[in-house]
Amino acid sequence: MNFFIGIDGGGTKTKASLVDENIKVICEEIGGPSNFLVFDITVVAESIVNLISTICEKGNIEPSQIKSVLLGTAGAGRQDDAERLENAVQKNAAIKKIILNSFKVESDARIALEGAFFGEPGSILIAGTGSIMFGKDANGYIHRVGGFGRVLGDEGSGFHIGRAGLSAVAKSFDNRNNGTLLTELIKENFHINNSVELINQVYKNNFDIPKIAPLVIEAAEKNDEICKNILDKEIEELVEHILAMKKLINTNVLLISLIGGTITTDNYYANLFKARANEILDIKIISPQLPPDVGAALLAKEIFTSK
Repeated sequence: MNFFIGIDGGGTKTKASLVDENIKVICEEIGGPSNFLVFDITVVAESIVNLISTICEKGNIEPSQIKSVLLGTAGAGRQDDAERLENAVQKNAAIKKIILNSFKVESDARIALEGAFFGEPGSILIAGTGSIMFGKDANGYIHRVGGFGRVLGDEGSGFHIGRAGLSAVAKSFDNRNNGTLLTELIKENFHINNSVELINQVYKNNFDIPKIAPLVIEAAEKNDEICKNILDKEIEELVEHILAMKKLINTNVLLISLIGGTITTDNYYANLFKARANEILDIKIISPQLPPDVGAALLAKEIFTSK
């Protein structure tokens, strides 16, 4: 029997699943943060090796029996960064005399895609703090739309909505628009009462811009025209992602799995987006078949069997 470990890395916690060759989950384990863009890479490597050791002990399996381990985490879309983490993990494992037959690092979006469709063709639209879309065609090729970050992209995300909301409030403070309920909501929730306080919070205090998104949604739900227009524009941005992916994958019906709190929780914006998406011909929104950590294990098996 062959065994594999899939790991879903995060900024606050990391989830691992030990599976057999049929992708049946034997056991699960939670570890510390594994975002190597935020934390020192040697600390992340230590955390990952400890997690591998713990889940093997829990499953009563030696690490040397694991054919392949795959971690999906943010920032791993760049090959040189992924290789740095792979080398750091193998080095830490060697120090602890733990044998890892194979350890690979992939992006968090890739493992979410594999899990959502059990390795079959499909696409995922992620819209949380940021946004990106990934798709897999019938030939196994991976396609990407968006994901250009806060400066160039992240349309339809919590950050983009929040920034547009703050821009509207800035104009409201200057009487450059007809006013918005969002101004009062920001005063109540964040005690930002004028343009000077807004500038200080954003540029001096590193204000968490995505936190404004729920207030934009709340104001829009209460029929605030400015906030309704913001959400309408963001929804059309996500629709553009879908239409672009549909052309890339070139399938009769594009299957989409939604990921990220901005479009998966039961809120006014998410419901508007889903209604708009359902107007697009030849797409179908479905629920993910497997969680990302099991998707990582599935990809680990695929890498092993393709050798």
